[in-house]
Amino acid sequence: MLPSQLSSGDVITDRRADYAKMLAESGELQSAAELMEQALELVPRWAAGWFTLATYREKAGDVQGAIAALNEVLTLDAGDVFGAGLKLAVLGGAELPDRPPSLYVERLFDDYADRFETSLVEKLSYSVPGKLAALIAETAGIPKHFRLAVDLGCGTGLFGPEIRDRVDRLEGYDLSKGMLAKAAEKNVYDHLRQADLSAEPDLSGVFDAGFAAGRADLITAADVLMYLGNLQDVMTIACQLAADGSIFAFSVEDAQQPDGYVLRDSLRFAHSEAYVRDVLADHGFAVQDLARSVIRMDAGKPVHGILFIARKSA
Repeated sequence: MLPSQLSSGDVITDRRADYAKMLAESGELQSAAELMEQALELVPRWAAGWFTLATYREKAGDVQGAIAALNEVLTLDAGDVFGAGLKLAVLGGAELPDRPPSLYVERLFDDYADRFETSLVEKLSYSVPGKLAALIAETAGIPKHFRLAVDLGCGTGLFGPEIRDRVDRLEGYDLSKGMLAKAAEKNVYDHLRQADLSAEPDLSGVFDAGFAAGRADLITAADVLMYLGNLQDVMTIACQLAADGSIFAFSVEDAQQPDGYVLRDSLRFAHSEAYVRDVLADHGFAVQDLARSVIRMDAGKPVHGILFIARKSA
């Protein structure tokens, strides 16, 4: 049995887990946690079960118990497909990580692909693609047409239609094959390929073999960098992709603090304006324009973001 399987592989254990879920949904969180503990006595190496137990314990107010369960998840699943390490950091049980595990992000968006646009656009009022494209068009002194645009973390391709008529060639890269399949259905990208932006900052390790440096005059990352904490590596990738004078347009969630970045309960990172400016400058980019905006809703509350337009120095 793979540690990431959602089923325990045991009928009685799964039945107890189902009952625990019913209890949790009715608000009986302590009882749900106790029943999950009983289930895990039967199949103690069930990583998904330990993660579920952590969730019930946290909601019941047992933070230390949740931390203990999350540590069990990491013991059983070193690749951390559930993002237990991120949750540990939020609960104060681990240091703030630089980035989430790639397996976690890939699974998250593969599972989300079919309902992504309905959930994000229709229910959460997601607006980054349109706002970022408008900021590109409105920023003084930058080109109005581009030879090659590289859309990093393209997802289901929501940004593609916003920029398609302003580029000769449009390429999209994403970690999730499920998201890429949805992007392909839009028929706006000239090339789509799987790529991991959290990999070592070397184009040959992230993109196709033979991927040329300095090839793009527009690089975009709409609603992507909140899945990375430390932005040094992704800025290195953008710098390698960018021709001299090219534009890098992207968004971050606004940390609304003087410096640095934070990991929120949503398990997404938020970055300060000062931190982003510093990392851009480290890699030869100068901010040409920025805009603050509500970029989506989350649990009924607005999520504030910052949209950046930066140019690579010649």
